[in-house]
Amino acid sequence: MRQEGRGIGLYRKLEAYRLQELGQDTYAANRTLGRGEDERDYTAAAQMLVALGITRIALLSNNPDKCAQLAAAGIEVAAVRPTGVFAGHHNLRYLEAKVRHTGHTIDLTK
Repeated sequence: MRQEGRGIGLYRKLEAYRLQELGQDTYAANRTLGRGEDERDYTAAAQMLVALGITRIALLSNNPDKCAQLAAAGIEVAAVRPTGVFAGHHNLRYLEAKVRHTGHTIDLTK
C-alpha cells in the first residue's frame, strides 16, 4: 500500500526527517508540516481482505489504530500479536514517540 511517511507522502516525509534532525519527534514534525500525526487509511486493506473472502484475522502489529480501523471496516481482529523491534540509540526516541503519542504496543524495557 502506498502510505509512505504515515500517509503524508515520500517528499513530505523527507522534510519531516529534516525536522527530526533538528529535534522534533516524528509526530511533531508531521504537524509542523501541516499534516496529521498519522494519515494512513486501512480501508483498502480491509477491502482486499474481504475480496479474498477473509473477514477474520490475527493481526501482526503494534499499532492500535490499524486494529481499530480494520475492525471498523468489518474485519474481525481475533488476535493482535505485537511485533518485535530492535531498539538502539539511533531509534529509541522514535520508538518512544510511537508509544507516547499513539499508544503503540512496543516493549522498550528489554
